[in-house]
Amino acid sequence: MAEQMQSLEQISHRRRPPPRPPRGPNDIYVNTKTDFRAQLARCRRLLEAGKHSELRVHGLGLAIGRAINLALQLQASEPGVLQISASTSTVELTDDLESEGGEDMEPEARSRNNSAIHIRVYRPQTK
Repeated sequence: MAEQMQSLEQISHRRRPPPRPPRGPNDIYVNTKTDFRAQLARCRRLLEAGKHSELRVHGLGLAIGRAINLALQLQASEPGVLQISASTSTVELTDDLESEGGEDMEPEARSRNNSAIHIRVYRPQTK
């Protein structure tokens, strides 16, 4: 058991950034580090500019709750005007495991899954 713990301590764990589809001007990628008010203000500016009839808000992992809150805040700011539609997915992420002790161990990659949400905030078409 002690040998196993010692070998785990000598391994460096580095997370690769998640894959992103091509980014459009109306795609908002929410993370937990950016100020929420700044993200909300950016979304409002995009909707008020009139160039886009919809926004797509994306959140991954811990940012899912923040993405949902952002979409709901936008909808509440214009009651009856904005609609939201959400879908979820699973994103495969890759981590690199490297030996720190200078051993002859080859770098290893490990994959894991993480949840994601994609929320469409839009103005419904009037007939």
